[in-house]
Amino acid sequence: MALSPNVRGSLLMAVSMAAFTVVDTITKAVSSEMNIGQVMLVRGLFAILLVAAFAYQQGALRPLRTLMLGPVALRVLGEIGGTISFMTALVHLPLANTSAILQALPLAITLGAAVIFREPVGWRRWSAIAAGFIGVLIIVRPGLAGFSQFSLLALVAVAFCALRDLATRRIPAKIPSLFITLLTAVTVTTAGGVILVPLGGWTPPSTGALGLMALAAVLLLIGYQCIIMALRTGDISAVAPFRYSALLWAMMLGYLVFGDVPDAMMVTGASIIVASGLYAFYRERIRHRAVAAESSGLPPDGL
Repeated sequence: MALSPNVRGSLLMAVSMAAFTVVDTITKAVSSEMNIGQVMLVRGLFAILLVAAFAYQQGALRPLRTLMLGPVALRVLGEIGGTISFMTALVHLPLANTSAILQALPLAITLGAAVIFREPVGWRRWSAIAAGFIGVLIIVRPGLAGFSQFSLLALVAVAFCALRDLATRRIPAKIPSLFITLLTAVTVTTAGGVILVPLGGWTPPSTGALGLMALAAVLLLIGYQCIIMALRTGDISAVAPFRYSALLWAMMLGYLVFGDVPDAMMVTGASIIVASGLYAFYRERIRHRAVAAESSGLPPDGL
């Protein structure tokens, strides 16, 4: 049976989360050599070269005035704000903790999609997303002693990323995803150059750091393309919960690269988050079968 748009979008979202989490790991690893502005600049220059070449080859280039479209401009604003705030938090917090705070994003997106776009969200999907958010709270353990200024910056990143993803849904289909990716890379790279001097200026990077930045650029290209296609393929409220898969990658890479050992609360919360994501995926498959059965005139099997 052919996959529904929401299932395809969910799978694309899962791939993008894996790519972005590896990029976050690289960013945290090289932060000892360069500030986040330099990381954004160097990584972005590699990304621009890659994306521009692909966009030219695919005939995806469009006039720069495309940036003046409301949804495109809002997406770029959300991407810049989210990148700066998240990377600042990432440098100062454990990888898994930063990723855990970011898992509040699906709830924010679902609220926005339901209120602004009037997307239908059944009680089962609401329940799955709420359960995932409870899992996040178990991991973060909010309270006066649990939050720092960097935790608040991670929450600011959630707000910016929600703006970015909701705006992506309203970008006209005639604008290729590759061109949106190119615009994003150019503007984020420019923002990195702007904040480079206030954050301490340029530091000559090592050969190893440059190699990691080139790898991060490739993964960013993959991540950007997958997340844009995911948000343009399926309902935001169905696709968003699969951001939770980033937490598993963050826990694993945090342990392997930085020696961060998840505690029992982290494992418990992560388990709830993963279970809610899997259930949301299951419900979408059931819903797709029901729609297919209705269109064929047959009773919905298994409901």
